[in-house]
Amino acid sequence: MRTLLNVIWFVFGGFWLALGYALAGVVFCVLVVTIPLGVASFRMASYALWPFGRAVVDKPGSGGGALVLNIVWILLAGWWLALGHLTTAVAQAVTIVGIPLAVANLKLIPVSLVPYGKDIVPRDSIPAGARPLHSF
Repeated sequence: MRTLLNVIWFVFGGFWLALGYALAGVVFCVLVVTIPLGVASFRMASYALWPFGRAVVDKPGSGGGALVLNIVWILLAGWWLALGHLTTAVAQAVTIVGIPLAVANLKLIPVSLVPYGKDIVPRDSIPAGARPLHSF
């Protein structure tokens, strides 16, 4: 089922969202100072390409540096990408088939706003009782 949802996701919005993250990553990698933002953007692009079967969990040990990078990220790219997810979710929720895709888009909004201090892991690697509610 995850594979089918990932293929449908890729066709109906995932490719364009991942392309947006990749474009942001290329722009951020132009300057040496913003390379950490570019790396996070490429990591998010892979998650936006195939979100089903993976989950976002808190990364232990992230501190003040993650907070500073999250603030810079929100100002430069996070709110644009979150707006793209919201717009795509509204468009996908119009049809019954698109509702799971819209939910996945809404799941991506928090991590698109604050990607630092988070890890993207396979859903099966998390014990059943510790899985976040938003993992598919």
